[in-house]
Amino acid sequence: MNRKFVTNIILLIALNLLIKPFWFFGIEVTVQNRVGNAAYGLYASLLSFTILFNFLLDFGITNFNNREIARNRVLLEKYFSHIIGIKFLFGILYAATCLTIGTAIGFKGNAFYLLMFLAINQFLSSMILYLRSNVNAMLMFVTDSILSVLDKVLMIAFLSIILWTSLLPVKISIELFVYTQTVAYITTAIIAGWTVRRHCNYFHPTIDLRHIIVIIRKSLPFTLLVLLMGMYNRLEPVFLERLLPHGDVQAGLYAQGFRILEVLSNFALLFSVLLLPLFSKMIKTKENILPLLHTASAMLIIPAIALTWHIFAFRHEWVRLLYHNPASGNIFGTIISGCPGVCLTYIFGTLLTANGNFRQLNLMALTMVAINITLNLLFIPRWMALGSACASFITQTTAGIVQLILAAKIFGIPIPSRKNIFRMLLWLIFSIFSAYFSQHIIHNWYYAFIISLIFTLILAALLNLLPLKDWILLIMKSIRENIKTKKSDGE
Repeated sequence: MNRKFVTNIILLIALNLLIKPFWFFGIEVTVQNRVGNAAYGLYASLLSFTILFNFLLDFGITNFNNREIARNRVLLEKYFSHIIGIKFLFGILYAATCLTIGTAIGFKGNAFYLLMFLAINQFLSSMILYLRSNVNAMLMFVTDSILSVLDKVLMIAFLSIILWTSLLPVKISIELFVYTQTVAYITTAIIAGWTVRRHCNYFHPTIDLRHIIVIIRKSLPFTLLVLLMGMYNRLEPVFLERLLPHGDVQAGLYAQGFRILEVLSNFALLFSVLLLPLFSKMIKTKENILPLLHTASAMLIIPAIALTWHIFAFRHEWVRLLYHNPASGNIFGTIISGCPGVCLTYIFGTLLTANGNFRQLNLMALTMVAINITLNLLFIPRWMALGSACASFITQTTAGIVQLILAAKIFGIPIPSRKNIFRMLLWLIFSIFSAYFSQHIIHNWYYAFIISLIFTLILAALLNLLPLKDWILLIMKSIRENIKTKKSDGE
């Protein structure tokens, strides 16, 4: 399992590194700069609003489906035939809820129009995630990796033509930005659905109310967890847009800072996507999960800490590079500081999910929602977008630490030795000084950022916080086994 995880996570990260950064920094940043903070802030607020109700699109079925099929492959035909119809029913319920509540809280005119299309996009995105959960549960990680970036590839192709060529006589607007997402999602959903259908011996879509009730009952813990986590991850733009006189502008500034956290969170999510079926299978067969847990933690959390600190240290330079308005440097730096907490959630929260510890997870998430709402109500009137950034950082960091402690207690994860703690503290100290001195010694901040970050990662490898030698051996072993398999197939 360790070898399978390492080789596939490298493939998944490589594909996403090729696509996702260009989407966020090339496409989204350009769109925001061209349409302005007010228009993009409204879009960010509406997007966060639609995400708050995502639990209605899924009721935890995607994670439940992934976990169950990973444990028992023969369930694919049965679940696929029943769940596909359920997803469309949930889509109708979701759209009705979003539009009704949106109207009640004052979204009207162009905002209501955008809300309608964003709700459609969220339904399509949810459908793609469900279809991918089947591919992932069958451990078809290469296919899943391709599907994970397909929608963004299509969006990049469409929007690049609009933004940087004169082939189409149209000017970019926030509405056109949303429409291109819709087309890309529809195309990806069709391809993902065809992929799953090819692996089903039979497919008879049915809407069986009795079966729906059974599945919803089984997946209710997932549902509540998705709802609560969605709330404490996405409430800030909604609060800003609704509570402040020029809330759309403040929401736009917050979106500038949140974008890079979203990029890094997307890469952290890749670990969760691979780990959930692997952990589920290992727990069922009573395999030792600690080697895989250690490998995943080292691969994600150490680089995340290094990258987060360096982005924070160079926060003003990054904002000036990406945006026309450099006033959100401190907002950006505060939001990005929550990245290590997000990474802890994607590792240890995934382990707890695979083990079925939903009571503890839901209690944690409910507490985080209460903390997040309280902090936003206290901080926004005084510090506006910076206040929301502080609320986000505190919530994300606390959530990650709590899940780490829960996992350590439930699985008996040993406390690091004094030697390892000393190595970690030494590495953190050198990382801080490396970024600080590079800023003052190297005048070009690009070079200062890259050199200091590389030095920090090399130091982590030398201190064995990043066991590169072990990972290389695992990859080489996997390559040799694949070559042997191909040779035997050829014979």
